[in-house]
Amino acid sequence: MKNNLIMFCNSIGIENVGIAPAEYYNDFGVIWKNQLDKNYVSGFEEKDIEKRLNPKLTLEDAKSVIVCLFPYYTGTEEHSNISKYVYGIDYHKIAIKKLETISDFLKSTIEGFQYKAFVDNGPLSDRHVAYRAGLGFLGINSHLITDKYGSFVFIGYIINNYPFEPDKPQDRTCYLCFNCVRNCPGQCILGDFTINPLRCKSYITQKKRDLTKEDIGILKKHRLIWGCDVCQDVCPHNKNVQKTTIKEFRENLTYNIDCEELKQMSNKEFIRRYGDRAFSWRGKAILIRNHQLINE
Repeated sequence: MKNNLIMFCNSIGIENVGIAPAEYYNDFGVIWKNQLDKNYVSGFEEKDIEKRLNPKLTLEDAKSVIVCLFPYYTGTEEHSNISKYVYGIDYHKIAIKKLETISDFLKSTIEGFQYKAFVDNGPLSDRHVAYRAGLGFLGINSHLITDKYGSFVFIGYIINNYPFEPDKPQDRTCYLCFNCVRNCPGQCILGDFTINPLRCKSYITQKKRDLTKEDIGILKKHRLIWGCDVCQDVCPHNKNVQKTTIKEFRENLTYNIDCEELKQMSNKEFIRRYGDRAFSWRGKAILIRNHQLINE
């Protein structure tokens, strides 16, 4: 059945699929509790610690976790003012559609198949389950790194009630060159495989409330008004990565947001034009704010 799953995933353009066990993640528990103790949390994560560690609290009969990677790199646009991950259509929409297609296939093949699928909004740590599924290794910047696509991958997973055989994690790590530590605008990468997300520029560009003086200082260190690619751009594992083969990430690309034009737009027009983009969820006011602060 696992071979059938892999073949089906390949047939719909997903070449990286692995299985994580649906067990209590004690190894991640140590990491996460350390983060909590230091208040190194963004607030976007699942707040129930046990749900973050135990797949069975999300799906009672969980027996495995199918994990898929969605490479998104299309190249670097030198004068872009947004992160590479939002060049294309909102990855949540593309990836969840593919996960639902996989789940429909499994429902038609496995009697009584039950599942819950997530892309960036689930209770588990996406990067940890992808690591446990053998799909990559963890970098010192906490990103999942793959040989073919570097760290330019989105992660989705399906908690399900079929006992797919788990894959083995890769027993390796990044080069530990510390390029990301030295170059991070917010110095949020701590050098011990943990980060302080509150100092991450990508997080700061998405903050809804007023920015602190420290936040603004970090924001001004790089031109992007949404997201931050610095730790990925300086990573040697990303030096010769291949471009995505997923056609949905190669089409209808946007590299720049004209903030003067944004100011003239109604909220309704903003949603009509950019509602299918991952940078739109906070609204136009946040993008205008970031642009003004960076360029003042």
